[in-house]
Amino acid sequence: MPKTPVPRSSSSEVQQFLKKSRDITRFVGQQPRLIFAIDATASRQPTWDTACQLQRSMFDASAAIAQLSVQLCYYRGFNEFHAGQWLSDPGSLGSAMGRVYCEGGHTQIARLLRHALAENKSGTVRALVFIGDAIEENPDTLCNLAGQCGMVGMPLFLFQEGSSVDVEQTLKTMARLSKGAWARFDQSSADALSKLLGAVGRYAAGGRKALENSSDSGDKLLLQQLK
Repeated sequence: MPKTPVPRSSSSEVQQFLKKSRDITRFVGQQPRLIFAIDATASRQPTWDTACQLQRSMFDASAAIAQLSVQLCYYRGFNEFHAGQWLSDPGSLGSAMGRVYCEGGHTQIARLLRHALAENKSGTVRALVFIGDAIEENPDTLCNLAGQCGMVGMPLFLFQEGSSVDVEQTLKTMARLSKGAWARFDQSSADALSKLLGAVGRYAAGGRKALENSSDSGDKLLLQQLK
């Protein structure tokens, strides 16, 4: 018995599909871009679920200003560094984080910052958010890269888990050099962090004006740190 012919897409249908793909790519490229980076080494496992929840809060809070295009980055294990696709749907971003698990390894913050600077050359990155608890790299190297981020208008918003004085000093210096901000990250202040992360998202989407025109406490706190 002869097989039923498989319908073929016409030339016009193919062209329409390609045009739609280009339009989507162009639309995502025009959206404000933000890198959301996380230390996924073993020490972060206890607060990973909190980080996922706060990340979603940030994107939801910024959606009222403009839709962000976000790239999820993380490092873990033996020299493993992952930079995902640029996504604008909070659900897709949440799913992407849900597939990540923590694994023992050393920090790769310098690699992250070099990646961010390279991404900024192909399209402006409004800000980088980082959550981590350790630094095992040369602070001078990290501060130099943070200064480069500041020079291209890409502030670093650095959230520190734990109470290491050395880590705090380095992250605060990096935040200052990049014209960004530093904050503590712990489970006991999840509500305040959610508001602060939301403010970062609104800053990335609408700049300082978005914060200045807001009455949200997180926005006011972030403005104070940005001065």
